[in-house]
Amino acid sequence: MEIRDLQSGDEDALLAFFERVPAGERAFFKEEVLDRACVEAWVRDERAWRSLALDGGEVAGYIAVIPGHGWSDHVAEVRLVVDPARRRGGIGRELARRALTHAAQAGSRKLLVEVVAEQEGAVAMFQALGYTAEGLLVDQVRDHDGHLRDLVLLAHRIDDQWSAMATAGIDDAVA
Repeated sequence: MEIRDLQSGDEDALLAFFERVPAGERAFFKEEVLDRACVEAWVRDERAWRSLALDGGEVAGYIAVIPGHGWSDHVAEVRLVVDPARRRGGIGRELARRALTHAAQAGSRKLLVEVVAEQEGAVAMFQALGYTAEGLLVDQVRDHDGHLRDLVLLAHRIDDQWSAMATAGIDDAVA
């Protein structure tokens, strides 16, 4: 498994990856991930950090850390997707760990991730990485069948977590 930053030339592989994600799950994405122009814009975007997990040249996972603007410029949003056939194998956890390290090095003080409440495995994974629930938005998102779903807002307060790790002497091991 290779993990590296998104680069020019990855567009077709990334589009194929998102095609493998069930339409019902894609309904919860904030961006039109099957739109070539959207994916091409990601490659050119210098503000966000985007990375891929590759397995034999095929995209197995995608993560983005998207910095906020204005009064929320200290907050970054995480977007993580793992190939359905490769879930529960540690890819998501490794990508999420790298996102934390990147965000801390980039100066973000807080990371947010939005997870559909029914995705209990994803919620548990983020909580194991130090994220805590900050909100539950009832009936916030609509799935492809028109059913409303709850959305959990999870946050990782980087300053608090990293200072605790430094005190314990484990910050160098994580970075």
